[in-house]
Amino acid sequence: MVFLSRNVFAQVQRRAFSATAANAYKVAVLGAAGGIGQPLSLLLKLNQKVTDLALYDLRGAPGVAADVSHVPTNSTVAGYIPDNGGLEKTLSGAEVVLIPAGVPRKPGMTRDDLFNTNASIVRDLAKAAAEYAPKAFILVIANPVNSTVPIVAEVYKSKGVYDPKRLFGVTTLDVLRASRFISEVKGTDPNAEPVTVVGGHSGVTIVPLLSQSNHPEIDGETRDALVHRIQFGGDEVVKAKDGAGSATLSMAQAAARFADSLLSSISGTPVTEPTFVESPLFKDEGIEFFSSQVTLGPSGAEEIHPLGKLNEYEEKLIEAAKVDLKKNIAKGVKFVAENP
Repeated sequence: MVFLSRNVFAQVQRRAFSATAANAYKVAVLGAAGGIGQPLSLLLKLNQKVTDLALYDLRGAPGVAADVSHVPTNSTVAGYIPDNGGLEKTLSGAEVVLIPAGVPRKPGMTRDDLFNTNASIVRDLAKAAAEYAPKAFILVIANPVNSTVPIVAEVYKSKGVYDPKRLFGVTTLDVLRASRFISEVKGTDPNAEPVTVVGGHSGVTIVPLLSQSNHPEIDGETRDALVHRIQFGGDEVVKAKDGAGSATLSMAQAAARFADSLLSSISGTPVTEPTFVESPLFKDEGIEFFSSQVTLGPSGAEEIHPLGKLNEYEEKLIEAAKVDLKKNIAKGVKFVAENP
């Protein structure tokens, strides 16, 4: 087992050293010393497409950088704190910026309960990104994503640098959970269970399209329980951690996966993933942002796909999701208007 693990790592290491100028990217993590930021930084260090990793936090980022810099892959790592222009140094030249910064949920808290604290954090980081890396792709992880993504959009609009193709809310964790949970129901390999998850990134706004999965026959109580678990899987982790945090390791994996998909796409290999973006799908209903399958390419979100054929059950889920999404998005827009 030890030999196998070392062999696998050696393969990762060799791949990492094969990075070329064509796929050499600076990636910045804002909130790198937190529960998501630390494992995310490690996973990005292992990514062969990342040649320059810049880590920022109010405290602790230099230590995280020193730690992951010892992982033998061919990329440089630097850690910064607010002193001496740290945020500018982190962001300058970055092609991709990930924002896991913010406070985690605790038992009994909803994602909306996080809003007042995390909204201010995301707004301020968005201002910095708009100034120092206006062309970077922005991946928002900080919850509540349904509101924080609109916050970033409004900040960028106010600075005159908004490009909707370059702003993403990371909903990949819902996709990973759906694959894992459906595999547990069916006794299959989760890696062979693609499930499209659309809508948003909290509670009833999370809509797994089981009818488009490998198991459209799932119905009744089994279906209801599966959908509920996908929608509220984060609560399992919050409860199990007993006040010590929320989903960090699985969220880091999800963010690293989406970042890898984006890096592959901007270097010329398109990837299609669900993600929360400015979308035309329900804009006529006042819902500016929506998560659906999006084909990523060199310019970012290049094609936003329709939801496809839904069954009656899923149509009802979508209607419920839209009610909450409209409120969540408006909350983010209002926050920036009142707290510029």
